[in-house]
Amino acid sequence: MSNLLINYLDKSKTAYHAHDNAVKFLLKGGFTELKENEDFRLKEGGKYFVSRDGSALIAFKLGKTFSFNIVASHADSPCFKLKYNPEMKVENYYKFNVERYGGGIFYSWFDRPLTVAGRLIVSNGNTLESLTFTSQKTFVIPSVAIHFNRTVNDGIKFNAQTDLSPIADVFSNGGLDEEIKAFCGDKQLIDGDLYVVCNQSPFTNGYTDGLLSAPRIDNLASAISSLEALEKCNPQTISVCYIADNEEVGSSTKQGAGSKFLIDILSRIAKSLGKYDDFDKALANSFMVSADNAHATHPNHPEFSDPTNKVKMGEGIVIKHHANQNYTTDAFSASVIKKIFDSANVKYQDFFMRSDLPCGGTLGAISSKQVSIRSVDIGLAQLAMHSAVETMAICDYDQTVKGLTAFYNAKITADGAKKITVE
Repeated sequence: MSNLLINYLDKSKTAYHAHDNAVKFLLKGGFTELKENEDFRLKEGGKYFVSRDGSALIAFKLGKTFSFNIVASHADSPCFKLKYNPEMKVENYYKFNVERYGGGIFYSWFDRPLTVAGRLIVSNGNTLESLTFTSQKTFVIPSVAIHFNRTVNDGIKFNAQTDLSPIADVFSNGGLDEEIKAFCGDKQLIDGDLYVVCNQSPFTNGYTDGLLSAPRIDNLASAISSLEALEKCNPQTISVCYIADNEEVGSSTKQGAGSKFLIDILSRIAKSLGKYDDFDKALANSFMVSADNAHATHPNHPEFSDPTNKVKMGEGIVIKHHANQNYTTDAFSASVIKKIFDSANVKYQDFFMRSDLPCGGTLGAISSKQVSIRSVDIGLAQLAMHSAVETMAICDYDQTVKGLTAFYNAKITADGAKKITVE
């Protein structure tokens, strides 16, 4: 079992935490930090990363061939965001005033351990600084007892303003303010982006302990597997790991997949290497893997799966297809990645949504609006996507790292529109 995966899931409460933990991993691996407002000075064979807004990053290794092998994922997950003046008094209770972030399975958040985490913006003289914060306290959203709602097991509709508020305390208020004040010390608090997140620790389950359940498997498992693969690879081309933010709310932010972050960094790499005149040609030989988790066949509801393409946990990487291009996969891009996986002895399977159910999208199609290169959507099979706690097979993570490493090591060359060579 990967301790890296377990620790990343446990410690990355928000996208800010996921970013910081990724930075620690990269620095430990010898990567050099670049800054967007400074010149890029790149050396052959170098390893670098650049951050945006403290919640998204792009890391890359320089091979000798000028083209890009990109793995794109995201680090945010559905949760609740605290509003200003969050503590509300009801009887002798104080509860947090929150709003939903993303499309979560919100009944799964009741009666679970929760905490507050995110970033705080503090002032130290004329300088504003972002500090990543995690409360040391645990909170809960209590269910209404069945004695007051006898039809609760027939289904319940939640009111986002009244039903989903965690209890902050009884008898006293201001606890969060005091905790934040102690955390900031002498620095003046200006603002913050704080979230109520699931604080359940990851745990293995099943007779063989082959299953892992944890918050935020979607999509931190993809993010950390792409980082681990980047660290392990020995690329012929320029291998790029892109971890975006805000996918769960549409990606249309400066740090989301709909921004110019990726194309900005790719073009700056080209300029720094003195190869900007060849940039468009390099993109024609480039390839992107959009890594965002996939739905496994549910053991209690197999009828939700496609009749002839059932995805199973423990059977390897999932290649995701959709006729209306909710996923970027087509026959050519699927063939490229299958060729790479076959050469590396990596297991894979194909996913199609039932034709009578709507299909979710991911960041691949959004990124393609900015960086129009060949792309395939893949994922790690899981259950309970967007629940407070999700479930995956541990062996699929190992296959994902192995497959992404092989992708980073590959050289993909286009010969016009109808021929591609994979080395």
